[in-house]
Amino acid sequence: MNSLNSSLYDETTFYTQFRQDLLRCRSEVVIESPYITSVRMVDLYPIFKKLIGLGVEVYVITRDPREHFESMEVQSETEIRRFEQLGVQVFLCLGNHHRKLAILDRKILWEGSLNILSQTDSREIMRRIKSKKVAMEMFNFLNLGRFILNPTLR
Repeated sequence: MNSLNSSLYDETTFYTQFRQDLLRCRSEVVIESPYITSVRMVDLYPIFKKLIGLGVEVYVITRDPREHFESMEVQSETEIRRFEQLGVQVFLCLGNHHRKLAILDRKILWEGSLNILSQTDSREIMRRIKSKKVAMEMFNFLNLGRFILNPTLR
């Protein structure tokens, strides 16, 4: 780790660390991923189910499925319904939403090029920053407090 307390990951190393970080969450998970695929969700769904069972608030911000091509639209709609049945709050964005990031307990920020909820075979990079200050900077920059109200993290 460097002085910023950050480290870099690629598509081959990201999910191992990300799953560990998710399983340590105690209050809140915020993920922005423009795409959601059923293949990727097979791996992540059990973790989200466990987190919800522990009382962790989980938010997914994604592209409106109507902005996808047909095959991606169907997968996205299916997984969004599955999320909602589980208790994940999903926010749909219009206008070519393309951000890829996660904020975990407002203490860890993941940002980069990897679509967290859909990545399968592309070359990507993600930076993990363990810093409440940096995580809150992103949370506030994106104005997430307007619709994510978690009193335990104020």
